[in-house]
Amino acid sequence: MPYLTGVCLALAVGAFAAWLGLDRDRAFYPTVMVVIASYYALFAVMAGGGPVLAVELAFATLFLFASAAGFRGSLWLLVGALAGHGVFDAVHGRLIANPGVPAWWPAFCLAYDVAAAGYLAWRLTARRIPIREIRPVSG
Repeated sequence: MPYLTGVCLALAVGAFAAWLGLDRDRAFYPTVMVVIASYYALFAVMAGGGPVLAVELAFATLFLFASAAGFRGSLWLLVGALAGHGVFDAVHGRLIANPGVPAWWPAFCLAYDVAAAGYLAWRLTARRIPIREIRPVSG
């Protein structure tokens, strides 16, 4: 059930953002990635912090940099970051012992991340949103 819920929620959020026009702003998907990157740190805080929080923040920082690079460059980097976070979800429990993570979270987040990556890739391929940042010509 966590997998189905993750996929359905990612597609619903993406469709709602497209319908409302939120994803016309290049900041939408990088912001989603920033939020996704923060959850494991939140779970570490809920479990009391400590050394696990530092480890979670180190991993979150990698995804934050990927989000910034995608925002400043190509949104295809965000597709990779979202899919990469799905892989991270799949191996998280083997890498980091974070007692605050709910048992169902890695499956849910993996499904959400991969579905969101697929949805964003579809939007980029269909040219519904600009792939690269449009910078004004200075003169």
